[in-house]
Amino acid sequence: MSEVLLPGATLGVLGGGQLGRMFVHAAQALGYAAAVLEADAHSPAGTVAQHQVRTDYLDPQGLAQLAALSAAITTEFENVPAQALATLAATRPVAPSADAVAVCQDRAAEKAQFVRCGVPCAPHALIESEAQLQAVADELLPGILKTARMGYDGKGQVRVRTRAELADAWRALKQVPCVLEKMLPLQLELSVIVARSRDGQTVHLPVQQNLHRDGILAVTQVPAPQASAAQQAQAVQCAERIATAMGYVGVLCVEFFVLQDGALVANEMAPRPHNSGHYSIDACDVSQFELQVRTLAGLPLVAPRLHSPAVMLNLLGDLWFDAQGRERAPRWDAVLALPGVHLHLYGKASARPGRKMGHLTVTADTPEAARGVALQVAALLGLPPF
Repeated sequence: MSEVLLPGATLGVLGGGQLGRMFVHAAQALGYAAAVLEADAHSPAGTVAQHQVRTDYLDPQGLAQLAALSAAITTEFENVPAQALATLAATRPVAPSADAVAVCQDRAAEKAQFVRCGVPCAPHALIESEAQLQAVADELLPGILKTARMGYDGKGQVRVRTRAELADAWRALKQVPCVLEKMLPLQLELSVIVARSRDGQTVHLPVQQNLHRDGILAVTQVPAPQASAAQQAQAVQCAERIATAMGYVGVLCVEFFVLQDGALVANEMAPRPHNSGHYSIDACDVSQFELQVRTLAGLPLVAPRLHSPAVMLNLLGDLWFDAQGRERAPRWDAVLALPGVHLHLYGKASARPGRKMGHLTVTADTPEAARGVALQVAALLGLPPF
């Protein structure tokens, strides 16, 4: 697509979650209308969009309706079937492409893409059969066994120390295709969000330093407080190399580990805006969601500028319950009394432990000040310090 879609057009999105909601808000701020395909009548994105298509992702009539409403279409969820994107691409511009999303949906394909691009990643092995299970090299243990598909936020992952534990874990995972990754001595977790246009222009957000708890992102700090300039430059270079090699169009997040010896290895990637980039709404002059709109509509890309150091806290449904499991209202009044606090709740009807209900970004003049207020927020909400 060489044509630029100007404000006034309708942009479609597959998926009705919080990422879709923030995409819709960004599109509407620029003057676009939005259409959301999602079966849930009360989805976070669907309830704020101008148009809702309430069907399954692979429903032919629903896909045809979304195509009829939309001038171009994106996705907000990496596990939307790639085939749905391929079907839509027959009649409408789609970004990212079905092929790129398919790579990100499969850990084995993802690792192969890293290797092809010359991007270092953890030593690993594909396990699809008993023969491959028996052939696993001893040096890959201890390791983490991960399902090749449908795993995110720590789901579908088992730590294994011995060959016996590996065999038990694979059978517990129903013997689906898996990737065994060698466990590495980690120092830091980083992520890079890049946006790439159809003509190959690439921009990126600042490198983010992340803290995960139980496999779910808990805290993001920007600027990354412990990563060296060289490590950050390498992470950006690797992310851009991956996006270019895939002919990627859209917003792509690549997550990295920094090892104890300072080496950088790629962990995984997501073909969409990412939880670790939510701070950009409040701390950058161009957010990751505006970049998603720009890449989809063919608008020029401008490099985002960080105007305020920031700390982002993920808000899970656990906050809505006390120690005895009784429902409670988090102390938003006390939190919002602190300077530089920006609260984003996703409009989900009910809370449950582990469910992403919102995020909160603290901005300040200095990284130290942002961290200080964020620690006060964490104490008020009963979150552990970081």
